[in-house]
Amino acid sequence: MQKISYVIPCYRSEHTIGNVVAEITATMKTLPQYGYEIVLVNDSSPDDTIGAIRRLVAADAHVQGVNLAKNFGQHAALMAGFHQCSGDVVVCLDDDGQTPADEVGKLLEKIEAGYDVVYASYENKQQAGWRNFGSWVNSKMTEIMLGKPPELVVNSYFAARRFVVDEMLRYEHCYPYVIGLVLRTTKNICNVPVHHRAREEGRSGYTLGKLLGLWMNGFTSFSVKPLRIATYFGILSAIAGFLYLIYIVINHFVSHAAPLGWASTTALLLLLGGVILVVLGLIGEYVGRIYMCANAAPQYVVREYLHHDEEAPQ
Repeated sequence: MQKISYVIPCYRSEHTIGNVVAEITATMKTLPQYGYEIVLVNDSSPDDTIGAIRRLVAADAHVQGVNLAKNFGQHAALMAGFHQCSGDVVVCLDDDGQTPADEVGKLLEKIEAGYDVVYASYENKQQAGWRNFGSWVNSKMTEIMLGKPPELVVNSYFAARRFVVDEMLRYEHCYPYVIGLVLRTTKNICNVPVHHRAREEGRSGYTLGKLLGLWMNGFTSFSVKPLRIATYFGILSAIAGFLYLIYIVINHFVSHAAPLGWASTTALLLLLGGVILVVLGLIGEYVGRIYMCANAAPQYVVREYLHHDEEAPQ
């Protein structure tokens, strides 16, 4: 009998994670050919998510928990869950009920058909418009940076074979990016359509700033921020210089009022200075990441592991 491991990062899900676990439990009863376990990773949620996880672990032997010492982000929480799970197939989904656990059979069918990784795809996402735009930008960036096929949709709801997860676990540096780790492991990936639900309560923990950080391959520490600021400042300077250069050319032919040589020199200095700062910022980003990895900055820190007590009240 194959075993399915559900790995769920939890953040601000005190009132929703119980419903997600209940739905998984009910769904697995309709799939008796599989055994299963559920790994809930509390990413240092500010509400009582850890209390909800404790109660779920105590009530069900299929559930175990991982309590992180501070907030490390969704991808680091996934890696913490991967280290704890033991299934032949690993399924990742959200803690807010938007990803339909009752349709996991569709993903498993594709795994049984021979695919290594299966991502859910949604015809209509029940989320804010700017999040949809952000997802589109992220898709284009992964196409350019990571070689993702244009027709492939990647998101937080997916199933992967054990060897894919084992390969991802070989990555020990402090900036995990699960999509990148999947794409560098296998190209035998497909999509399967599922329904995307409206959020049960609250709002997404992803802000625009966090999405930008994710696009830069995960959260960065404060020691890298000055280098990133230099990159942004360089981009703004380059744009300002380019626009000013256009203004100078137009003004020269229209009024002939610009002092000879001064304005063009200023524009070129802004343009070249901006480009130089962009390049230095990008180099600094890589140097900063090398520095953090050389210092053995952890992907995550576990405060405690939670396991079922057979004598706990049911």
